[in-house]
Amino acid sequence: MSRSIVFLAGVLAASTVSAAAFAATPSALFNDNCSACHQTTGKGVKGAFPALAGDPFVQGDPAPMMATVLAGRAGMPSFKDDLNDLELASVLTYVRTSWGNKGKPVSASDVAAARAAIKAGKKPASLQAH
Repeated sequence: MSRSIVFLAGVLAASTVSAAAFAATPSALFNDNCSACHQTTGKGVKGAFPALAGDPFVQGDPAPMMATVLAGRAGMPSFKDDLNDLELASVLTYVRTSWGNKGKPVSASDVAAARAAIKAGKKPASLQAH
């Protein structure tokens, strides 16, 4: 009986390590959630989906970008229910620092604060209706 328990404990420990090994990388998260529209190159599709490479919106204040990704905008879907704060921070940091972009990293706590602000009904000034 004790051999079975030891074996089971070993299997559970191995599966935990394996799950950690399969954690999505920032580029994998981007490819899975964003590249269909914005392309793996970040160049987008002219006239349909904006380029992220070299975009001042992507490299500037992260608040409007976080709000856009969380709530969606102009045909872009919302990712608030699809990705957790750490995953969103990873994707946003990837976008802000890839393809020559010079944006600062975004933390999971930044995303959590943006998520709370959206839930409370607060929007960054740049996304409010005129």
